[in-house]
Amino acid sequence: MTARRLVLASNNKGKLAELDRLLSPLGIHPTPQGEHDVPEADEPAVTFVENALLKARNAARHTGLPALADDSGLSVDALGGAPGVRSARYAGPGASDRDNIDQLLARLTDVDDGHRSAQFHCVLVYLRHADDPTPLICHGIWRGHILQEVRGEGGFGYDPVFWVPDAGCTAAELEAETKARISHRGQALEGLLDRLAHQLGGHD
Repeated sequence: MTARRLVLASNNKGKLAELDRLLSPLGIHPTPQGEHDVPEADEPAVTFVENALLKARNAARHTGLPALADDSGLSVDALGGAPGVRSARYAGPGASDRDNIDQLLARLTDVDDGHRSAQFHCVLVYLRHADDPTPLICHGIWRGHILQEVRGEGGFGYDPVFWVPDAGCTAAELEAETKARISHRGQALEGLLDRLAHQLGGHD
């Protein structure tokens, strides 16, 4: 099988390793955009879909290669969907994971346990080229609710306060393999791999 090149609109080593493992059976080997001197894309949009499209289009335009991008975050119903696309910087630019968690818990101080429902979202976008009129867009949603205090040492971001009812623990307490399978990113990746397999096989 001829190897297909793909630029990942990210420089995250963990994300690259995960995608390389999942995409290699399709003959696709992603490289981070940093290897191509791709500048970071602006992300001014208010939706995950728009920001993922902006990042993928930026990477494809600078490299001339197919591009894959994701945008993800937490949406809390009692906060009107916040922090949303601002999840990584909810407590301000340069905020740590703990800063963001503390900000979230402060905003939910007066919200009782019955009204703390939330969802992690991940949108993956695949573009064959920068002007691709029919991008592949896959959206994974992981439902749970926000605890009043942190639990667990694993994961990252808001995982220590995100309770997963079906698992009976927080996302930070899940085994990595289990989390990878059931999470918002795992769901989006599963959908993308299925659609890519059909497209590359000429069945789309």
